[in-house]
Amino acid sequence: MASIKGRTSSGGRCCFASVALLFGVIVGASSAKADDLPRSIAAARALESSDALPLTSFYTPPSSLTPVAPGTLIRAQPFRGYSLPPGASAIRILYETRKLDGSGTVASGVVLIPSGKVPAGGWPVIAWAHGTSGVARMCAPSLMKDVEYGSEGLMPMVAAGYAVVATDYAGLGTPGPHQYENKFAQANDVIYSVAAAHRAVPSLGAHWVAIGHSQGGTAVWGVAEEEARLHDSGYLGGISVAGDINFSDDPNDDPRIVDPATAMYWIYDAFAVQAGYPGFDVASMLTPAGMGVYHEMTTKGCWYYGYAVMEALGPRQVGRSGWMRLKAVKQWFHDNHSSDLPIRGPLLVIAGDDDRTVPFVSIVRGVEKACRHHLPIEFWHRKGLDHDPLMDKLTPAMLAWTRDRMAGRPWHGTCGRP
Repeated sequence: MASIKGRTSSGGRCCFASVALLFGVIVGASSAKADDLPRSIAAARALESSDALPLTSFYTPPSSLTPVAPGTLIRAQPFRGYSLPPGASAIRILYETRKLDGSGTVASGVVLIPSGKVPAGGWPVIAWAHGTSGVARMCAPSLMKDVEYGSEGLMPMVAAGYAVVATDYAGLGTPGPHQYENKFAQANDVIYSVAAAHRAVPSLGAHWVAIGHSQGGTAVWGVAEEEARLHDSGYLGGISVAGDINFSDDPNDDPRIVDPATAMYWIYDAFAVQAGYPGFDVASMLTPAGMGVYHEMTTKGCWYYGYAVMEALGPRQVGRSGWMRLKAVKQWFHDNHSSDLPIRGPLLVIAGDDDRTVPFVSIVRGVEKACRHHLPIEFWHRKGLDHDPLMDKLTPAMLAWTRDRMAGRPWHGTCGRP
């Protein structure tokens, strides 16, 4: 979530705590000051409420809706309640997308349109994939005044003259469950948001680049894999920022007691596995302590709320030993595995070696494997940057990379280089 809201480095992503522990990373609550985070559940409620927008009937699909082609626009609505750069505007969209199993579902999102005169050929488009906001329906970024990220990358994209198509992901905003952290479900949401946005906003240009952070960084890798199959002529490449590549890379099977702020991801990930594989019993993955907060964390609030609930719970073990051997968990790992499937490039992968949420070494190993498979990868290693600062500090460089793709300038991967 945006640093403008005081979100910490461990808040933008998704990731099994045990994977971080494997690499000797102590995943703390934050590299920021402790007083940047809510000190109680009541404070978390107040913080989220101050940024929240009403969940209106716009987000409820028609009861008679028959699944049609993905990317079909169901409805669009101008909305003036966001904190946008001067002169910018917003149009919410509701559209058809696809779940992990290929069945139809509905996602919401918002198209952020820059100020000024439409350029020849239409506004250049960035398809934005956000990081972890929560798993409850209320946690859709388009239901937040700052669209979750605010000045952390997102609004600078709009200010730079890009139309940003920001999906919420299915199950956030729209009825759920949200298939949290499922690469292909979220990749579908990103890809088909672009088609729907073009129907809602005729001034959008044909070409687009996908950019995603954290959970969204994983989704963008999925977009690149899907585009190898779809061959959308408008797609020019993607940028995956601090996105996990291989969730189960030499996994640690011991769910040791972890920092309460990181333990929240056990709850979210148990929710994710059940959302993708409905027969999964979350109690087979979570301890009684974890089950005691499961309903509350997945229905009553978003990231800050989840953080506060886990702080109140204290350093309790919430994940069961042996969780890695569960059939549905193995399948979830398999479906989210990247680095060896064909992709349509170029794909820029960005990692910070001070990332306390997604281990840097995990991304490096994934990139090395992708290079062995001769995938069109460009890798940027940024020293000393944590999870959210990576997105915040590198936005100008990412926009320069995007401009090069839009202009058709030559691209060279970095596989084989140090």
